[in-house]
Amino acid sequence: MVTPEPLTLYTGDGVRIDAGHTSFDGEVCFILAHGFTCSWRQPALRRIAAALGRHGGVIGLDFRGHGRSGGHSTVGDREVLDVAAAVAAARRRGYERIVLTGFSMGGAIVVRYAALHGGVDAVVSVSAPARWYYRGTVPMRRVHWVIERRAGRMAVRLARRTRISSKGWDPVPEAPHEVAGRIAPVPLLVVHGAADPFFPVEHGHQLYEAASDPKELWIEPSFGHAEVAATPDLVNRMAVWATEAVSATPAPLAPDEEPPGREHRD
Repeated sequence: MVTPEPLTLYTGDGVRIDAGHTSFDGEVCFILAHGFTCSWRQPALRRIAAALGRHGGVIGLDFRGHGRSGGHSTVGDREVLDVAAAVAAARRRGYERIVLTGFSMGGAIVVRYAALHGGVDAVVSVSAPARWYYRGTVPMRRVHWVIERRAGRMAVRLARRTRISSKGWDPVPEAPHEVAGRIAPVPLLVVHGAADPFFPVEHGHQLYEAASDPKELWIEPSFGHAEVAATPDLVNRMAVWATEAVSATPAPLAPDEEPPGREHRD
């Protein structure tokens, strides 16, 4: 497995982001966005990065409040600025095509980034919530306890190195399904597992139905939830879909202004 180049990125609001870059001699770069309490340095994310890396460059990042990144997690709100820093880093390295690939919380974040900021070429959202505040499963009721209770935030900080903001959302950010229609004409792939214990398949359907063409929905019969359940075959199929999607569409115009920030190599 290739050892990524370590990067330290800085967001437009001054948060330090830990990231890793696996280079590729081509025009495509995958921005790998992890789920809640995860890290790009974890084995499951490293396996996904290795599979994606057969098809393009990969920049994996730790969202704010996670792993070695600074700040506090806002659980899907200001993390779009973290994605912006990774996209800018990919552009500086000469990649012409950017594919956002997010899992669970990361899947919601990449949908919101593509809809609100643009400047990318394809979006793959895996096991993502379509709407906020879902408590219909036991795992999600536990997640809400972790986020909303002081004891929960302390426990996840000690156990998973995840620091969650105690301030909550004010205002509440747009939910993924509320903005998914703005992603077009950038291609969107929604992947959801029929065996997902966190978010039932209705979330995948809601996100897909809210989006505009071009779009695809894959309901994977035996797939569970996010990074841990993602097989090399599934990741490879997603990467093939993304590279074919970007090759079939003209490159969109990049945003007029790069988000403020900076980086250095460790």
